[in-house]
Amino acid sequence: MRPKESFKIAIIGLGYVGLPLARLFLEKGHTVFGVDSSESKIQKLQRMQPYLSDMTSMDLKEMFAGGKFHVGVSYESIPEADCVILCVPTPTTEEFMPDLTFVFQAMRQAVPYLREGQLIVLESSTYPGTTEEELKPIIEQRGLRVGKDVYLAYSPERINPGQKASDLKSIPKVLGGVTTECTQQAKRIYASVFDQVVPVSNPRTAELTKLVENCQRFINISFMNDLVKFCDTMEINLWEVINAAGTKPYGFMAYYPGPGVGGHCIPVDPMYLLWKANQYGIKMPFIELSHQVNEGMPEYIVARTAKSMFPLSLDQCSIMAVGVTYKKDVNDVRESMALKVIERLMQQGAQVSFFDPYITELSIAGTKLERSALTAENVNEKDCLLILTDHSTINYEELAQHAKLIVDLRNATDCVKDKSNIVLL
Repeated sequence: MRPKESFKIAIIGLGYVGLPLARLFLEKGHTVFGVDSSESKIQKLQRMQPYLSDMTSMDLKEMFAGGKFHVGVSYESIPEADCVILCVPTPTTEEFMPDLTFVFQAMRQAVPYLREGQLIVLESSTYPGTTEEELKPIIEQRGLRVGKDVYLAYSPERINPGQKASDLKSIPKVLGGVTTECTQQAKRIYASVFDQVVPVSNPRTAELTKLVENCQRFINISFMNDLVKFCDTMEINLWEVINAAGTKPYGFMAYYPGPGVGGHCIPVDPMYLLWKANQYGIKMPFIELSHQVNEGMPEYIVARTAKSMFPLSLDQCSIMAVGVTYKKDVNDVRESMALKVIERLMQQGAQVSFFDPYITELSIAGTKLERSALTAENVNEKDCLLILTDHSTINYEELAQHAKLIVDLRNATDCVKDKSNIVLL
C-alpha cells in the first residue's frame, strides 16, 4: 500500500543500518538515494551481490526493481532529497574515546548540497549533545538556519542484526528534533514507514536513549561474564542458573555470558557515555567496572582453555575456533572478542585455525588465517574446539562425536547427549 506522501530519501552509509533502512523506505513506495564511500559496496549492490548476512540477492533485486533505488559514491543526489539520513560508523579509538570522524566527514561532504526545506537526521550512535553541539554548527556555517531553513533531528538506529529486515518497521522509532518543527518534520517522514514513532523533547534525550539501552545490556552481560569465573570455581552450571531464574514471572531478564561483548554498539556506546560524563566530572563506576570485565575475558578464556588442555601446554596444542563473528548468524566481526581470544592463543604459541560459515578469512596481528573446513577428519585432528560464537547452521552433535575436546562459551552443545568431552564455561 502506497503512503499518502511519497518522499525522496538520501541515506549516507549503506551498511548494517543504512541498507535495511533503505529497503524499508523502498517497500513503502519512497525513492532512495544511497550514498557510500566504499566503491566495492556500490559495485556489489549494482551487481546484486549481498554483503550483509541479513540480505539475499533476491532482496537486492526487489530493492532495485521499482527503479527508485539509486546508489553511488557521489553526494550530488542530495539536493533532490526531502530528507538526508546519516547512518555511518561511530567507533572508538584505541584509547576507547569517541571517534566521530565518519560523521563529520559525511556531514561536511553533504553540506554543500543541502537546500532549504530539507530534514537532516543522524542515526549513528553517539554521545548526548552531538546533534546540537557538532552537526548544527556545521550546517549553519553554510548559512542555513536550523529550525527555519532546514530541519535537524536525531533518531537512534535500533537495527538487530540477524533479525528479519521486514520486522524493522515494527520497532518503535525514537526521535528528537532541535526545535519543535524539526521534530514534527522528522515524525512526518518516519511515520510513513514505522508502525510507531516516539517523539522526545530534544536530540540529547534521543541520543541518551540509545546509550541507556545498550549500557543496560553491557553492564548485565559483563556481570554474567564475571559470574562465569565464580560458577566455574564452584562447579555450578551458570546456564542452568539463568534458565532457572528465568522462571520467575516478574523482575528478571535473562542475559548470557560469552567471550566478551562485541559488535558496533554494545561495547562502544557505554564508552561514549563515559567520555561525556567525564567532561562534567561525573563518575560512572558501573560502566568502568563492566569495561574492565569485558576486556579481561580473552585472558580468562585462554587461561581456562589452557587448564582444560592440561597436561598439554598451549604451545603443544592445535585449536580450532568455531565462530568468530560477534554474534550468531551474522557476518559482522566488528569489536568481536573472538578475534582477541585467537590473538592471545597465538601469542601463547598455540596453532590456531578457525571455522565460521560467514567469514572466509581473518587477519590477526598481521597473520592471515584462511577458513578451515569443518570436516570430521579436520575436527578430529585438533586437540580442542573452542566455540566462541554459536551459529545456528552448525551441527554441534556431530562436532561432539568427532572432537577430542570442546570448550563451549555459548552453551551451543546443550543439545548434545554425550557431554563427556565438553567443558562448558
